[in-house]
Amino acid sequence: MSMFRSLQLHNYRIWFLGALVSNIGTWMQRTAQDWLVYDILTNQNAAALGITMALQLGPQLVLAPWTGLVADTVDRRKLLVATQCLMAVLGVGLGLMVVAGAADLWHVYAFALALGLVAAFDGPARQSFVSELVREDYLPNAVALNSASFNGARLIGPAVAGLLTAAVGPGWVFLLNGLTFGAMIYALLVLRRDDLRSQPKSVRGKGRIREGFRYVRMRPDLMMVLLAIFIVGTFGLNFGIYIAAMARTEFGQGAGVFGLLSSVMAFGSVAGALLAARRSTPRLRFVFGAAGAFGVACAVAALAPNLWSFGLALVPVGLSALTLMTSANSYVQTTTAPIMRGRVMALYFAVFLGGTPLGAPVVGWISDTFGPRWGLGAAAASGVTAAVLGLLWAWRYHHLRVSYRRTLRPHWILIRAAPPRRRR
Repeated sequence: MSMFRSLQLHNYRIWFLGALVSNIGTWMQRTAQDWLVYDILTNQNAAALGITMALQLGPQLVLAPWTGLVADTVDRRKLLVATQCLMAVLGVGLGLMVVAGAADLWHVYAFALALGLVAAFDGPARQSFVSELVREDYLPNAVALNSASFNGARLIGPAVAGLLTAAVGPGWVFLLNGLTFGAMIYALLVLRRDDLRSQPKSVRGKGRIREGFRYVRMRPDLMMVLLAIFIVGTFGLNFGIYIAAMARTEFGQGAGVFGLLSSVMAFGSVAGALLAARRSTPRLRFVFGAAGAFGVACAVAALAPNLWSFGLALVPVGLSALTLMTSANSYVQTTTAPIMRGRVMALYFAVFLGGTPLGAPVVGWISDTFGPRWGLGAAAASGVTAAVLGLLWAWRYHHLRVSYRRTLRPHWILIRAAPPRRRR
């Protein structure tokens, strides 16, 4: 099957192009904001960078039950237009303050928190809205292409942001990001309404939030995916901290190299997303296998002796991280009942992104106290831990066993054994 088959659909094609432009701006702002905090407003303080990330991602952890319910209840297209407009205003507002020289660290904290509050409503609506753009059998491909768009933007955004930050300062990057939201707003307004697939909405009444938690609790497979994503998202996906600390503290480089390293990692991310787009059905083994590969890749990056080897090691880091995220996202979306999708995706993003506020200050402290390489060591440990827990769960609930095959080339393999018979 074609990896670009969802782009044959008019509505998804318009959405994809609008999201690509908006995502480029988002990555530009993220890169400029990280550098503003780490090297301009503080003296290379990774803990301050961790606090900024925590404030921006924390609302998604706290508000998940309500934002997911909103996504399951209201018109998602109208909600997305509102959130995109608000994020554009916030980007322009912060840019004006930085350009005017009026921004202090606490201002960045405040804007990061405000952006996090809006993004808490935008995330579940954006993810679940994809099911209104494509047929159910196209959904895994559409989710993977969304990831390719997001990470393809990471190829361009950080590099451009690094160059602009070094040339004219981060404030102009924030202003430019505010303008890029217009592409997504335009795409949402020109979608063909008649071609949108209507999804069942949650009826008003009590207990709808508890219903979402109960649905996930009754699905042990979803519970394990969320656990793996929480572990890796909390301690492993703090790329802004790792790359900034390694680029500046370990290798003594500036904003341009920081943006370039972020773009290099995105090469692997795009490759992972496109490989996921070729798969018609998401599998749990890709989730846990990618978590283990991510742990190994982070360990290799932590041991890199120089800047060039570190940049090269970031490619498999990006590939395995994106394979993990895309496989988990596709599995959760495609196996969840449509009427519960908004609430389940809100919980997914609360675990995925909301765990970072818990881990970012810790990882920042590790990098400040023991050095950036130990921060990457924490990321490596998170990936290996998630993979081991996934293997143990598969062993317990799917009756998997390890067998040693004595052939011309003896090797260990994982096989599915018949469940034990119950005695009458």
